[in-house]
Amino acid sequence: MKTYLNQSVSLTVSGNRFPVKGTLIDLGDDILVLHNGTQFLYVPLVHIEQLTRAHALEANFGVPSEPPLDPATDLSYRKVLLNAKGMFSELYISGNQTVHGYVTSIMNDFFVFYSPMFRSLYVSMQHLKLLVPYDPHMTPYALDQEKFPIHPTTASLARTFDQQLRKYENEFVILDLGKHPEKIGLLKSVRNNLLELVTADGSSTFIHLNHVKTIHKP
Repeated sequence: MKTYLNQSVSLTVSGNRFPVKGTLIDLGDDILVLHNGTQFLYVPLVHIEQLTRAHALEANFGVPSEPPLDPATDLSYRKVLLNAKGMFSELYISGNQTVHGYVTSIMNDFFVFYSPMFRSLYVSMQHLKLLVPYDPHMTPYALDQEKFPIHPTTASLARTFDQQLRKYENEFVILDLGKHPEKIGLLKSVRNNLLELVTADGSSTFIHLNHVKTIHKP
């Protein structure tokens, strides 16, 4: 893909209905950077189903400005998250559903994202599709910092996502941003990579850990 650096490309990203297009700015072992004419998009390679040269009629994305994140000598997914800490950003996690807020903590295989809507959201690293940092002077929904200060979670954090989920056993939780009713309920247990969740009607549903994108408490 290095032959496409500084050229216009089109990406098919898993779970995203529409192609992602822009100028390929940088490329690392596990993430790449696009500029779509107005924003810089950081895309983990694991979610790229296809990368092709953009059609000639879609190939003019202008000259990119300086990226909001400090450029890393060796670009990597983890370094991008570290550089994004405390910076207003947009996450694409599932399909075209987005979350706005701030990366506050980064653990082995998940990170904590603080947003006005979800407060402390625990995000599995393997399910982040896109990260889009905003201008450093912008805030979510134009809220004053006094009305939406960044409050990193005061709860102790586990090193891994499954260990973090176990901390919420016997508590009411919301998985995957509450998109599906069967992913809202009492987290009964986390065993052998399977979650048992008791839903509204009192029945149990079982979900494999690999398919849990996010978890938060209402």
